[in-house]
Amino acid sequence: MIRFENVVKRYPGEATDAVHNLNLEIESGTICMLVGPSGCGKTTTMKMINKLIRPSSGAILIGGRNIDTVDTIELRLSIGYIIQDTGLFPHMTVGENIAVVPGELGWKKDRISSRIDELLDLVDLNPKAFRNKKPNELSGGQKQRVGVARALAGDPPIMLMDEPFGALDPITRARMQDEFLRIQEKIRKTIVFVTHDVEEAIKMGDTIAVLKLGQIVQLSSPMEILSNPSDPFVSELIGGRNSLKMLSLMRCGQIMKTLSPAEVEEARGSPQGILGMKATAQDALSEMLRTGERFIFVEDERHDVVGVLDFENLLERVNRHGITS
Repeated sequence: MIRFENVVKRYPGEATDAVHNLNLEIESGTICMLVGPSGCGKTTTMKMINKLIRPSSGAILIGGRNIDTVDTIELRLSIGYIIQDTGLFPHMTVGENIAVVPGELGWKKDRISSRIDELLDLVDLNPKAFRNKKPNELSGGQKQRVGVARALAGDPPIMLMDEPFGALDPITRARMQDEFLRIQEKIRKTIVFVTHDVEEAIKMGDTIAVLKLGQIVQLSSPMEILSNPSDPFVSELIGGRNSLKMLSLMRCGQIMKTLSPAEVEEARGSPQGILGMKATAQDALSEMLRTGERFIFVEDERHDVVGVLDFENLLERVNRHGITS
């Protein structure tokens, strides 16, 4: 867990605090998104975790230990850090970039080599094809994948991500978001993720901290922020109450009606569409609108039909949270 206790940061010569009396707890294994307008203090907040910026007062604790008592190099080696332009060393190969932190940690060469291959596989880059390439031979999306691999190389419990996908085109960005969420399902790191993009915060976060003038104005789940924004500022930031955003957070497996064995047998011969349990309710609605059908079946990872969603059920789910388009 990461905990901020009454943290203040005021830069020299400034009349107001960049971060004011911040109290925040980030649970282990979760993604906390810091979102807000430029100058709200989100990047300053994140950079205080690895001492790139020092607080003026207050305390930051990781696992109950005040980071002021931890050696700065030791602290930074235990925290992965990903920035927008990846920060890859241009004179090093992909493999050498990934090996930097394990080398600093004193790992043996065979362990480092194995780790490079493991991480390239994890981020869906073929080790044989990519480990000897230089950064200038990679696309923007490939560089970001290598940046993620490098940040994970020393198996840090915490990762800091500062607008990591901000420079990518929309299609590549969406793919990288999906890829990172897939990776997070496996590794369950504690992640602090800075973004100015509310859509990204809603998609990626377990919790979202909305900042304004150095203070948290709402700390909630994406669903709660969409359904109950705390004030007009948050409502304006998220673009008002939006049913499509809400549907994008609901997984078919979470909201489907489970079918009995007899109903499953009947479904096998039905021509209705089928989606996986991890597809979103928005995916289901889009498929219904495309096909003109009023319901859609849901299948598990073995491709067995296990449930069903109908159009009225989706509308009921949205209305239950008081959301309007």
